[in-house]
Amino acid sequence: MTFLSFEQLDDRVSSTRRISIDFTRDWRQAASRLNDGHRTAFQHGYWLSAWYEAFEGIEPLIAVISDAATGKDVAMVPMISHTRRSIRVVEFADLDVSDNNAPILARDAGFDATDMRAIGLALVEGLRALPDRFDLLRLKKMPAHVGGKPNPLVSLGRIGSCSLNGNVVLTGDNYADYQASLRRLQLPRCWRVFSRPGSARFEIATDAERAREFLDVMDVQQEERMRQLGFRFVLDDDAHARFYREVARQGIAEGYAVVSALVCDKGIVATTFGVRYGATYFLLRISHSGKTWANFSPGLLATERTMAALHAQGVRRFDLSIGNQDYKRRLGAERVPLTDASVALSWRGMPYAWRDHAAQGLRRHPKLAALAARAMGRTTP
Repeated sequence: MTFLSFEQLDDRVSSTRRISIDFTRDWRQAASRLNDGHRTAFQHGYWLSAWYEAFEGIEPLIAVISDAATGKDVAMVPMISHTRRSIRVVEFADLDVSDNNAPILARDAGFDATDMRAIGLALVEGLRALPDRFDLLRLKKMPAHVGGKPNPLVSLGRIGSCSLNGNVVLTGDNYADYQASLRRLQLPRCWRVFSRPGSARFEIATDAERAREFLDVMDVQQEERMRQLGFRFVLDDDAHARFYREVARQGIAEGYAVVSALVCDKGIVATTFGVRYGATYFLLRISHSGKTWANFSPGLLATERTMAALHAQGVRRFDLSIGNQDYKRRLGAERVPLTDASVALSWRGMPYAWRDHAAQGLRRHPKLAALAARAMGRTTP
């Protein structure tokens, strides 16, 4: 492994060998760097700018990783710091609204195994050298690759150690063939039932005002559904509502934010919200009006109609979000593993890192993990 030594100058921590780490506390200052870099939809400027503006009680902490010899940026890691139970934690800018988290990688970045370990080590040592006295680095839901490039930060964890996973449908170029594979879902019949009234239609919002209207209905429908299931619903609180609407406001015109609905003369029956980056679409939220329309599976139908519309625009990879609900298998989704990593930055963080590692190890034994979850009384929607 390449030896790295660091010297600290305010918020700048630099390597005397290969890697230089530069920390900034202002996302707006960092946003212009690596504009053309590899990323997923959740490191897009629209997503992150809305995120850093919406959520309070956290401190932005963005790491810019450079080649020490050339000064050229090779990666950027959008993070935050905050305090939990008196422990100062550094983690991705997420708070459970992103499906995955990753660094933004330079367009021409190429990492071998040694480079990946060096970047991970440099980030850890850089955080330890800051005056903030951070205790724990916790990186969750990392994909193995970012834009086809290996994700250097997975070197800090074990591939597949995350309890969550992506659910990806690859449709290929012929959407009719994909539709034929869904014959058992009887979606053509569902569409006929829904569209029997002449005013019934599928619609993708094309402006921020219409997107906001769909999101307002989505909040109401999802809150009602969560209440019926006995779960607490938070996506309509001030911070989350502001975040989703700002993503839609910025991204709807370019097709980054995709807000769709099944609409008829009785109102908005079902909605979806997702984000698109390149040929990949992430479905993030679905809602429907409940039992009145249950005879044609409105949520499933809204999802499939959205997929069909986006396929016609060039999307071929559909990630149906984390969580393993049955409808995702029915739509042909395959599970894609994600990686967690926890690193103690001080002695105070060690028990928390050890606990995270124990939980990650337990996930390799699903029956034991389920037994442990029941013993602790944990349930998830």
